[in-house]
Amino acid sequence: MERLIVKLCRFFHRGLHFAVLDLNVGARWCVESNATNIPYLKAENARGNHILIQPLSQSCYLLVDDVPLDLLSNHHKHDGRWKPGRMVVETSPDNYQVWIHAHRSISLDEKRYWLKRLKSDPGADPANRWGRSPGFRNRKEKYRTTSDKYPLAKLIWIDWKHRAFIPEQGTTTYLRNHTHLSHLPPVGGVCHPLPLSRHLYERGDPSATDFAYAIALIRRGADDDFVHHCLIEQRSDWANHLGNKRKHSYLKRSIQRARHVVNST
Repeated sequence: MERLIVKLCRFFHRGLHFAVLDLNVGARWCVESNATNIPYLKAENARGNHILIQPLSQSCYLLVDDVPLDLLSNHHKHDGRWKPGRMVVETSPDNYQVWIHAHRSISLDEKRYWLKRLKSDPGADPANRWGRSPGFRNRKEKYRTTSDKYPLAKLIWIDWKHRAFIPEQGTTTYLRNHTHLSHLPPVGGVCHPLPLSRHLYERGDPSATDFAYAIALIRRGADDDFVHHCLIEQRSDWANHLGNKRKHSYLKRSIQRARHVVNST
């Protein structure tokens, strides 16, 4: 359980707190996220209370609630691999909550917009939203088995190294810095709007396409992490770079070369 708290703290970069929810009296109280409180949380869970988590800073986090298996694959995976910046918790059999760590702060109105697009539980408003903590039992009565047991909320996946790119609602320009713009490739005789798509820089070779795409993003002010995420999400064939270590090493080299080209031209 101590290792689980370490993982959660890494994902929620500025820390998190737990809460105990007693539905019988309609009360919820916060508990600090340190190992000494684990026995207390387990005891409260055994008494029938729910154990919840929430990041201390919520602006960059989005919680998608009540996600079935089909939506989990459609919205949070690409070619069978998890998309960046996700933490996936199975809260009951074949039902999930997905925390998304965004690359920027997101307003409540934007969160509501994206949660609707992601088909989150419409009753789960993002204002002061809590998620179910992995490692504790889901004590909802409807999940009680005939042997008086409750399902364990399980941590399925967690990525604390990367962040998810969340486009700004209602805009066509998604990058942070718009002061160094170069021409976009023509599509149908006009310039294609931002955000840039990798397929617009197709060169007939995956590496050459990545390189051209990285240069275009960097010229529009993208930082290295942003370029890395775009390449990961938009390239589907990684047969020449099998394994995360080889893939990320290749991306790091490509982005460094692209930045050198941009800085010297």
